[in-house]
Amino acid sequence: MAGYQVASLAKLVEQFERMPGIGHKSAQRLAFHVLHMSAPQAKQFAETILAAHENIKQCARCCNLSEEELCPICKNDARDKTTVCVVEDPRDVMAFERTHEYNGTYHVLHGVISPMNGVGPEDITIKELLARLSDGTVQEVIMATNPTVEGEATAMYISRLLKPMGITVSRLAYGVPVGADLEYADEVTLTRALEGRRKL
Repeated sequence: MAGYQVASLAKLVEQFERMPGIGHKSAQRLAFHVLHMSAPQAKQFAETILAAHENIKQCARCCNLSEEELCPICKNDARDKTTVCVVEDPRDVMAFERTHEYNGTYHVLHGVISPMNGVGPEDITIKELLARLSDGTVQEVIMATNPTVEGEATAMYISRLLKPMGITVSRLAYGVPVGADLEYADEVTLTRALEGRRKL
């Protein structure tokens, strides 16, 4: 039947479509998956979303996601408090933590400076970063923003602010990914690979 639709289902599909990276077909699949849940499962699913929305806030120190005033990383006395890795997004923290190679702390900017999108320095958590660096504990700040124009500009802006504080500012090395062919790498990637080279 042309134009046939169930209003509640259409609304559910519409809500899933609002999520980043979810197209119409994926939204339909998710909506039908929800419909096939038992009533207790659907209730638990809805309650979990509401609980996450209500309970998760920003860590008072690093601005990462947390259910308490300080996140587990900031509360962990075994972490190196003299090093702060500055990232754009909480998902970046998760990526670093999966490596099990970094033992310092983080600062989450929740975005990057992007004049084209109307995002200035005051719209991300730069002032919170400066406030936590003022007590002299931190000796190195690792700029780990993405290697985009906005990410690079944000890293440069923050490094200029930190220079008078006498804090070492380093930039995450970017280069050729493992398994990639050099002939397909662009100039920026190859330049980064050369800059980030180390002795064997």
